[in-house]
Amino acid sequence: MRGTGAGIGPPAAVQGERLVRQFSAVAIWLLVVNGTIGAGIFGLPAEAARLTGAWSPLMFVLCGLLMAPIILCFGEVASYFRNTGGPILYATTAFGPFVGFQTGWALYVARVTSFAANINLVISSLGWFWPAADAGGIRVALLLAICAALTWVNVVGARQAMRSVGVLTVLKLVPLLALVAFGLSRLDVGALVAPATPLPAYGDIGAAALLLIYAYVGWESALIPAGEARDPTRDIPRALIWGLAVTTALYVLVQAVCVSALPGLGDSPRPLVDVAAVVLGPAGAAVLTAGVIASVGGNVAASMFSAPRITYSMSIENNLPAWFGAVHPRFLTPANSVVAYGVLVFVAAAFGSFAWLAGMSALTRLGIYLLCIGALPRLRRLPGDPAGRLHLPGGWGIPVAAATVCAWLLAQVHWDAVLVTLAFLAVGAALHLFARRGRPAAGT
Repeated sequence: MRGTGAGIGPPAAVQGERLVRQFSAVAIWLLVVNGTIGAGIFGLPAEAARLTGAWSPLMFVLCGLLMAPIILCFGEVASYFRNTGGPILYATTAFGPFVGFQTGWALYVARVTSFAANINLVISSLGWFWPAADAGGIRVALLLAICAALTWVNVVGARQAMRSVGVLTVLKLVPLLALVAFGLSRLDVGALVAPATPLPAYGDIGAAALLLIYAYVGWESALIPAGEARDPTRDIPRALIWGLAVTTALYVLVQAVCVSALPGLGDSPRPLVDVAAVVLGPAGAAVLTAGVIASVGGNVAASMFSAPRITYSMSIENNLPAWFGAVHPRFLTPANSVVAYGVLVFVAAAFGSFAWLAGMSALTRLGIYLLCIGALPRLRRLPGDPAGRLHLPGGWGIPVAAATVCAWLLAQVHWDAVLVTLAFLAVGAALHLFARRGRPAAGT
């Protein structure tokens, strides 16, 4: 593996990169925030309160701290690279093309199924206003409309796609910020500073952490379009750190308002909507329901932008057919990969429920995190030192802490999810061997 001066990575990825560098740190930050803040924060406050009571705001602090070393490790890993691919590129550089392909395969299918589940949630939330939307042909038509619109936006231009992400970011954050702003006037600070309830049991703390940590995942999709960032070596680490800081602060404030405003929070099936009804009245509940739709919409818009770059990157590495690597001659976007992703998401959303994939998806993400953290020793030994690369302080302390967090969370996953994931990776291995048969290796 040789250096490239401005960054490191497989030679084919450097030579084959044809996307326009146009995104600032703010654009990458938008992807981080939208990838992280999805539907979880609209439903998790009740479970957090049920398990840990008045201590639940501190559980979000704990989860932010658990995620911090992982984020920092990814910040350093990302600072070595300037090309499209994210975790796929990192794994390929450190461990070779087979592991890189499996990483991309796992990440791509996880994004397809989570996207499909999320837009089903959008339609279900829309059913609060329009009950017919969540049944029959109208549901399928709405799913098709959402997929077609996001596909079209991402084909005609990356700037237009990022504008849609920006608009949905505002629409998702405004209801949450309004809830926090109005809810602070009802906040019982004394009860939060010195809770009357005893410390939760260790088992409840572990269960809550395992549950809430999923409100902090999804940011890895922001790493994929590094080939379109103006200065990815500098901007991606900053976007990751600021994204985690903003997300954690928002989650803690939301949970504090919820605990203070709604005594029966742990029994609420839709906690933020019920809290909004208390704090802001029926109109507030309607606004928060719309916020669910906007939040998931922002999440899937960010996914729609990032995930097709996975198959694009794998194609220019000769791990998928060249069709996926085609760039639109006018719009300069990976149009074929965008269309393929939109079609797969629609089929998945229209014909199935993907709740059974939740455990596998979480397991897959944690495995990817652990793999990329494990790439650090190899990356640090490669020749060259890209300008602006992030140097983590404390030697191996942060990577060891990050790996320990991942290992602890993986230990909580049920064996059935492990077996399904192994079967899924076996299918990926077969596809990889089929795609590589008879094709030259990358860089030859």
